[in-house]
Amino acid sequence: MKMKKLLTFALVSALAISLAACGAKTSEKPEGSEQKASTGGSFEPKENVTMIVAYKAGSGTDTTARVLSEYATKTIGKTVVINNLEGGSGSIGWTALSQAKPDGYTLGFINLPTVCSNIVEELGDYTMEDFIPICNHVDETAIVLTSKNSEFNTLKDLVDYAKANPGKLKASTNGEKASNHIGAQLLAKSADFEYTAIPYGGTADQLLALRQGEVQFAVAKVADIASMKSEVKVLGVFSTERIEEFKDVPTLGELGYYDKWYGSRRAIVAPKGTPQEVIDFYAKAFKDAMESPEYIEAAKKANISTLYMNPEETKAMIDEQYKFCVDDVAKLW
Repeated sequence: MKMKKLLTFALVSALAISLAACGAKTSEKPEGSEQKASTGGSFEPKENVTMIVAYKAGSGTDTTARVLSEYATKTIGKTVVINNLEGGSGSIGWTALSQAKPDGYTLGFINLPTVCSNIVEELGDYTMEDFIPICNHVDETAIVLTSKNSEFNTLKDLVDYAKANPGKLKASTNGEKASNHIGAQLLAKSADFEYTAIPYGGTADQLLALRQGEVQFAVAKVADIASMKSEVKVLGVFSTERIEEFKDVPTLGELGYYDKWYGSRRAIVAPKGTPQEVIDFYAKAFKDAMESPEYIEAAKKANISTLYMNPEETKAMIDEQYKFCVDDVAKLW
């Protein structure tokens, strides 16, 4: 299992670096005046809470995690410290999360469907049973992008080129068979064209490659391009109807391609073995944070599409995403 040995080595290295700097990952804010979560249970954190993010600082996942963590710090009553453990299409961070002590002081974001596809592809030493769902945070629609200087002004332009030049069209992805690679495959299969996928370490690097002209298109999520809208062109959206953020951009279904919603959800989970009273405390704390007017305003500015789900709803959603990866994604390659 050469992949697992490499993953273990990378994980140990990443943990050593992150432990030395974890205190500097999130700016310390005084404990806010908002009321802390209370479920009637006995758990209440006595020290700062670490939130593992399996992608680099500045990525879409990191950005949404930091926005929520700022306001969750107030409802939790202790600072939420972001710990970026990137690499292995998310597997380094998720392996660390699965191995963390289940004491309520280490939580993490999982990206769906990537975490499920990684398990199906045996990219990590963990299973979905190693995580206990707390809540869902983000619901993001996938979009098809080119750089602002691209020769393609419509999705039909891109598809026509790909069909006339089989395999020459290049797409950057956020990892082998990760969420944005799956999106590119859904487009290519439904539009019947061939392309060359080039995997990068995550969405941030993937979109940098697109903007620098290393590739000709990419699939990402709406919030991923919040800081770079002037540098890209959105050609299509993976939705059953046009979305508010890009009203003038057609859905893939309108053009005769993939006609279902596709995108990413980001859920907060705890390691297996975490007591139920801890799960209940954080489910309420994050719900309170997501419903606060200050968070809602910040999320709007950051183009974050919030969709809170309670632990039971989140588990059902994760199970559905895993089934999608087993039954549907496997047929894309």
